[in-house]
Amino acid sequence: MTPTISVIVCAHNEARYLPACLHSVLAQTRRPDQLIVVDNASTDGTGALAAAIPGVTVVREPRRGLVVARQAGLNAASGDVLVYLDADCRAPLQWLERIEARMRSRPDVVALSGPYRYYDWDWWGRALLGTYDLTLAPLTQLVVKHLLRAGTIFYGGNFAVRRPVLERIGGFDTSIEFHGEDTDLGRRLFAVGPVLLVAECWLHTSARRYVAMGKGAVFRLYARNFWAEILYRRPADTSHIDVRL
Repeated sequence: MTPTISVIVCAHNEARYLPACLHSVLAQTRRPDQLIVVDNASTDGTGALAAAIPGVTVVREPRRGLVVARQAGLNAASGDVLVYLDADCRAPLQWLERIEARMRSRPDVVALSGPYRYYDWDWWGRALLGTYDLTLAPLTQLVVKHLLRAGTIFYGGNFAVRRPVLERIGGFDTSIEFHGEDTDLGRRLFAVGPVLLVAECWLHTSARRYVAMGKGAVFRLYARNFWAEILYRRPADTSHIDVRL
Protein backbone atom coordinates (compact mmCIF):
# COMPACT_ATOMS: atom_id res chain seq x y z
CA MET A 1 0.00 0.00 0.00
CA THR A 2 1.35 3.43 -0.96
CA PRO A 3 1.61 5.73 2.07
CA THR A 4 0.18 9.23 1.90
CA ILE A 5 2.73 11.97 2.50
CA SER A 6 2.28 15.32 4.24
CA VAL A 7 5.11 17.79 3.73
CA ILE A 8 5.44 20.41 6.47
CA VAL A 9 7.39 23.67 6.34
CA CYS A 10 7.68 25.78 9.50
CA ALA A 11 8.28 29.44 8.72
CA HIS A 12 8.89 32.57 10.79
CA ASN A 13 9.45 35.66 8.61
CA GLU A 14 10.61 33.59 5.65
CA ALA A 15 9.06 35.59 2.79
CA ARG A 16 12.41 35.77 1.01
CA TYR A 17 13.15 32.03 0.97
CA LEU A 18 9.77 30.32 1.21
CA PRO A 19 8.54 30.59 -2.41
CA ALA A 20 11.54 28.69 -3.81
CA CYS A 21 11.10 26.03 -1.13
CA LEU A 22 7.39 25.51 -1.85
CA HIS A 23 7.77 25.47 -5.61
CA SER A 24 10.54 22.87 -5.31
CA VAL A 25 8.19 20.64 -3.29
CA LEU A 26 5.30 21.10 -5.72
CA ALA A 27 7.60 20.21 -8.63
CA GLN A 28 8.52 16.81 -7.18
CA THR A 29 8.28 13.68 -9.33
CA ARG A 30 6.26 12.29 -6.42
CA ARG A 31 3.95 15.15 -5.45
CA PRO A 32 2.95 15.44 -1.78
CA ASP A 33 -0.60 14.51 -0.80
CA GLN A 34 -0.61 17.52 1.52
CA LEU A 35 1.66 20.55 1.76
CA ILE A 36 1.41 22.54 4.99
CA VAL A 37 3.10 25.80 5.89
CA VAL A 38 3.06 26.64 9.57
CA ASP A 39 3.14 30.43 9.75
CA ASN A 40 4.93 30.89 13.06
CA ALA A 41 4.04 34.42 14.20
CA SER A 42 5.41 36.01 11.04
CA THR A 43 5.23 39.76 10.52
CA ASP A 44 6.53 39.94 6.93
CA GLY A 45 3.58 38.46 5.05
CA THR A 46 4.90 34.89 5.04
CA GLY A 47 1.45 33.40 5.64
CA ALA A 48 -0.26 35.40 2.90
CA LEU A 49 2.51 34.58 0.46
CA ALA A 50 2.15 30.85 1.15
CA ALA A 51 -1.66 30.98 0.96
CA ALA A 52 -1.46 32.48 -2.53
CA ILE A 53 0.30 29.39 -3.90
CA PRO A 54 -2.18 26.72 -5.11
CA GLY A 55 -1.88 23.44 -3.25
CA VAL A 56 -0.56 24.96 -0.02
CA THR A 57 -2.44 24.83 3.30
CA VAL A 58 -1.46 27.49 5.83
CA VAL A 59 -1.69 26.84 9.56
CA ARG A 60 -1.29 29.82 11.89
CA GLU A 61 0.73 29.29 15.08
CA PRO A 62 0.90 32.54 17.08
CA ARG A 63 3.38 31.25 19.66
CA ARG A 64 6.96 31.83 18.55
CA GLY A 65 9.20 28.80 18.46
CA LEU A 66 10.42 26.20 15.99
CA VAL A 67 9.38 23.19 18.05
CA VAL A 68 5.94 24.64 18.76
CA ALA A 69 5.56 25.15 15.02
CA ARG A 70 6.65 21.59 14.29
CA GLN A 71 3.97 20.32 16.70
CA ALA A 72 1.34 22.49 15.02
CA GLY A 73 2.29 20.86 11.73
CA LEU A 74 1.86 17.41 13.26
CA ASN A 75 -1.55 18.38 14.63
CA ALA A 76 -2.72 19.57 11.20
CA ALA A 77 -1.28 16.74 9.10
CA SER A 78 -3.24 13.79 7.76
CA GLY A 79 -0.52 11.82 5.94
CA ASP A 80 0.81 8.41 6.91
CA VAL A 81 4.33 9.83 6.60
CA LEU A 82 5.24 13.36 7.67
CA VAL A 83 8.16 15.02 5.91
CA TYR A 84 9.66 18.17 7.39
CA LEU A 85 11.98 20.60 5.64
CA ASP A 86 13.07 24.11 6.56
CA ALA A 87 11.85 27.19 4.73
CA ASP A 88 15.30 27.96 3.28
CA CYS A 89 15.60 24.48 1.75
CA ARG A 90 15.14 23.54 -1.90
CA ALA A 91 14.32 19.97 -2.78
CA PRO A 92 15.83 18.16 -5.77
CA LEU A 93 13.20 16.71 -8.09
CA GLN A 94 13.33 13.12 -6.80
CA TRP A 95 13.64 13.91 -3.09
CA LEU A 96 10.14 12.73 -2.08
CA GLU A 97 10.32 9.78 -4.47
CA ARG A 98 13.49 8.60 -2.75
CA ILE A 99 11.99 9.05 0.71
CA GLU A 100 8.86 7.12 -0.26
CA ALA A 101 10.89 4.31 -1.81
CA ARG A 102 12.98 3.87 1.32
CA MET A 103 9.96 3.94 3.65
CA ARG A 104 8.07 1.42 1.48
CA SER A 105 11.04 -0.94 1.20
CA ARG A 106 11.62 -0.88 4.97
CA PRO A 107 8.26 -1.06 6.79
CA ASP A 108 10.15 -1.44 10.06
CA VAL A 109 11.82 1.96 9.72
CA VAL A 110 10.11 4.60 11.87
CA ALA A 111 12.00 7.62 10.52
CA LEU A 112 14.80 8.74 8.26
CA SER A 113 16.86 11.84 7.77
CA GLY A 114 19.03 13.17 4.98
CA PRO A 115 22.04 15.51 4.79
CA TYR A 116 22.33 19.00 3.33
CA ARG A 117 24.10 20.55 0.37
CA TYR A 118 24.52 24.32 0.57
CA TYR A 119 23.55 26.41 -2.46
CA ASP A 120 25.00 29.71 -1.25
CA TRP A 121 28.21 28.77 0.59
CA ASP A 122 31.80 29.40 -0.46
CA TRP A 123 34.04 26.60 -1.70
CA TRP A 124 35.82 26.34 1.65
CA GLY A 125 32.57 25.78 3.50
CA ARG A 126 31.45 23.17 1.01
CA ALA A 127 34.80 21.42 1.33
CA LEU A 128 34.45 21.35 5.11
CA LEU A 129 30.95 19.91 4.83
CA GLY A 130 32.15 17.24 2.40
CA THR A 131 34.92 16.27 4.79
CA TYR A 132 32.44 16.09 7.67
CA ASP A 133 30.02 13.90 5.70
CA LEU A 134 32.79 11.47 4.73
CA THR A 135 34.69 11.28 8.03
CA LEU A 136 33.26 12.80 11.22
CA ALA A 137 29.59 12.02 10.57
CA PRO A 138 30.12 8.25 10.01
CA LEU A 139 32.43 8.07 13.02
CA THR A 140 29.91 9.92 15.21
CA GLN A 141 27.13 7.64 13.98
CA LEU A 142 29.23 4.57 14.75
CA VAL A 143 29.86 5.70 18.32
CA VAL A 144 26.44 7.13 19.18
CA LYS A 145 24.15 4.72 17.36
CA HIS A 146 26.00 1.44 17.19
CA LEU A 147 28.32 1.47 20.23
CA LEU A 148 26.53 3.61 22.82
CA ARG A 149 23.03 2.89 21.44
CA ALA A 150 22.19 6.39 22.67
CA GLY A 151 20.58 7.95 19.61
CA THR A 152 21.43 8.94 16.07
CA ILE A 153 22.42 11.83 13.84
CA PHE A 154 19.11 13.40 12.81
CA TYR A 155 18.79 16.52 10.67
CA GLY A 156 15.81 18.62 11.79
CA GLY A 157 15.53 20.46 8.49
CA ASN A 158 15.24 17.27 6.43
CA PHE A 159 13.47 14.26 7.89
CA ALA A 160 10.54 11.88 7.42
CA VAL A 161 8.66 10.09 10.18
CA ARG A 162 5.68 7.77 10.34
CA ARG A 163 2.86 9.81 11.88
CA PRO A 164 1.51 7.06 14.20
CA VAL A 165 4.98 6.58 15.66
CA LEU A 166 5.50 10.30 16.22
CA GLU A 167 2.13 10.52 17.94
CA ARG A 168 2.92 7.45 20.05
CA ILE A 169 6.08 9.04 21.50
CA GLY A 170 4.19 12.22 22.36
CA GLY A 171 5.17 14.35 19.37
CA PHE A 172 7.76 17.08 19.73
CA ASP A 173 9.22 18.26 23.03
CA THR A 174 7.94 21.84 23.05
CA SER A 175 9.97 22.65 26.18
CA ILE A 176 13.00 22.87 23.86
CA GLU A 177 13.29 26.28 22.22
CA PHE A 178 15.59 25.50 19.30
CA HIS A 179 19.00 23.86 19.72
CA GLY A 180 19.01 20.11 20.23
CA GLU A 181 15.39 19.57 19.20
CA ASP A 182 16.36 17.34 16.28
CA THR A 183 18.76 15.23 18.35
CA ASP A 184 16.08 14.86 21.04
CA LEU A 185 13.56 13.67 18.46
CA GLY A 186 16.03 11.30 16.82
CA ARG A 187 16.96 9.80 20.19
CA ARG A 188 13.32 9.21 21.16
CA LEU A 189 12.46 7.70 17.77
CA PHE A 190 15.56 5.49 17.89
CA ALA A 191 14.27 4.05 21.17
CA VAL A 192 11.16 2.64 19.45
CA GLY A 193 12.46 1.53 16.04
CA PRO A 194 15.07 1.84 13.28
CA VAL A 195 16.03 5.38 12.25
CA LEU A 196 18.07 5.76 9.07
CA LEU A 197 20.49 8.39 7.83
CA VAL A 198 20.10 8.22 4.04
CA ALA A 199 22.69 10.03 1.92
CA GLU A 200 20.54 9.99 -1.25
CA CYS A 201 17.72 11.89 0.50
CA TRP A 202 19.74 15.11 0.60
CA LEU A 203 18.40 18.65 0.33
CA HIS A 204 19.77 21.98 -0.82
CA THR A 205 19.75 24.55 1.98
CA SER A 206 21.13 27.97 2.86
CA ALA A 207 24.40 28.56 4.69
CA ARG A 208 23.07 31.82 6.11
CA ARG A 209 23.76 30.85 9.73
CA TYR A 210 27.38 30.03 8.90
CA VAL A 211 27.69 33.29 6.98
CA ALA A 212 26.19 35.35 9.80
CA MET A 213 27.93 33.67 12.75
CA GLY A 214 31.08 32.15 11.27
CA LYS A 215 31.92 28.54 10.46
CA GLY A 216 33.78 27.77 13.68
CA ALA A 217 31.10 29.27 15.92
CA VAL A 218 28.31 27.29 14.25
CA PHE A 219 30.24 24.01 14.23
CA ARG A 220 30.92 24.41 17.96
CA LEU A 221 27.30 25.38 18.64
CA TYR A 222 25.91 22.34 16.88
CA ALA A 223 28.47 19.94 18.35
CA ARG A 224 27.95 20.94 21.98
CA ASN A 225 24.15 20.76 21.71
CA PHE A 226 24.28 17.40 19.95
CA TRP A 227 26.48 15.86 22.63
CA ALA A 228 24.55 17.52 25.46
CA GLU A 229 21.34 15.92 24.19
CA ILE A 230 22.99 12.54 23.71
CA LEU A 231 24.76 12.48 27.08
CA TYR A 232 22.48 14.54 29.35
CA ARG A 233 19.16 14.61 27.45
CA ARG A 234 19.01 18.39 27.41
CA PRO A 235 20.52 21.04 25.14
CA ALA A 236 23.55 23.06 26.22
CA ASP A 237 22.08 26.32 24.86
CA THR A 238 18.55 27.37 25.84
CA SER A 239 18.37 30.41 23.55
CA HIS A 240 19.26 31.03 19.93
CA ILE A 241 19.89 33.75 17.38
CA ASP A 242 17.38 34.22 14.57
CA VAL A 243 19.22 34.51 11.26
CA ARG A 244 17.32 36.11 8.38
CA LEU A 245 19.70 37.14 5.58
